[in-house]
Amino acid sequence: MEILAVILFISIFITVLKGYPVSFTLGGLSILFALSCAVFAPDFVDLKDMRLLSNRMFGIMNNYVLMAVPLFIFMGIMLEKSGLAESLLETMSSLFGKFRGGLAISVIIVGALLAASTGIVGATVVTMGLISLPTLIKRGYDIPLATGTIAASGTLGVIIPPSILLVLLADTINSSNRGGSPVDVGLMFRAAILPGLMLVAAYIIYVIIVARISPEKAPAMDDERLASFRRPGYLKRIVKAFVLPLSLIVLVLGSIFAGIASPTEAAAVGAMGAILLTILNRALRWDVLKSVMTQTTHLTSMVFMILLGATTFAFLFRILGGDDLLVETINYLQLSPYAFLLIVMIILFIAGFFIDFIEIIFIMVPVITPLFNQYDMDMLWVGVLIALNLQTSFLTPPFGFSLFYLKGVAPPNVSTRQIYRGIIPFVLIQLVLIILIVVFPGLIRII
Repeated sequence: MEILAVILFISIFITVLKGYPVSFTLGGLSILFALSCAVFAPDFVDLKDMRLLSNRMFGIMNNYVLMAVPLFIFMGIMLEKSGLAESLLETMSSLFGKFRGGLAISVIIVGALLAASTGIVGATVVTMGLISLPTLIKRGYDIPLATGTIAASGTLGVIIPPSILLVLLADTINSSNRGGSPVDVGLMFRAAILPGLMLVAAYIIYVIIVARISPEKAPAMDDERLASFRRPGYLKRIVKAFVLPLSLIVLVLGSIFAGIASPTEAAAVGAMGAILLTILNRALRWDVLKSVMTQTTHLTSMVFMILLGATTFAFLFRILGGDDLLVETINYLQLSPYAFLLIVMIILFIAGFFIDFIEIIFIMVPVITPLFNQYDMDMLWVGVLIALNLQTSFLTPPFGFSLFYLKGVAPPNVSTRQIYRGIIPFVLIQLVLIILIVVFPGLIRII
């Protein structure tokens, strides 16, 4: 029976890599497999057991925590359409432009603010690439440094709350964490804040070092251009572009951490706040609202279809004894907790080259969570490591998703080789941070 579970897992993994739609592959292949087993191996699978699957489906659709997903998606897309990124970048450039590397530092800070405002990696990388890359190149920045800065800062939405990945990861761990300590979304947000801020600080320090060692790679903005940025109404634009989005971030995360609102309620506040900011930016039009609602519906439908398919797979995998087989295998190999953690991190890292984070969370996390429980490991700590690992995977050549997003909007004179060269230092920074979190797990509980 356990062999059937292994065949099911391998079949789904291969089918997904072949490019078939993940949501229908997970659910459809699992149901076909269950029917085949019921016909040809009735001792292993009883169709009566599958009736319980419908209860799980309705449980997912009634999950109050998952209501935060469409609300955070709506908030992110609305802020993206509002022109927030362009206003933020112009404002930050006027603040840091006189320093060497100041424009790159502005990109990192804006990327962090957008990450905390939107949490949608692809949208942030594309937006930052369209707005800031031509400007950085025109100002004489080294192309690898410019592309690396944009790709790395655009991917901060994975780890900086409120992140869609963290919401889904916390809920998946919690639903699979039988017998372990609960991991809710608020705890995951709180645990991820310090690692996210450490990444932002490390990126800025790297840019400062490059600007000091090789000034020609990160020149300062000349006085004439700086004066054009600081035209009349300068302070008003700072308040409008910087203070208002920051207030929204504080309102959303602060209400969660203070215990005033649940993540779902805070997401609703964030969605309403994004609408108000768009109105203040005079960007709320019917075509914008229609586009935001359409994209939100598409992304939400995709997430929940994958979740329902993954639930079907996980349910059948458990019926076939897949969980027990994995536990027995780990016990037989007698791996140390850190050796097992290393193996899992490598597998997830490689999977991140080919599969989107939503699919990885729903396919692999339910399988590995009971194994971490066998080692009595802190799943909150493991969750932060998984998020950082996937973020690093998105940045790593040659398959990193963020690199493809950036290449798609980069000017013709920017080569793939330059993008790959530019991202390597930022990947190394990510790996150093992962090692620090492994060695000092208490870092996730400081805030």
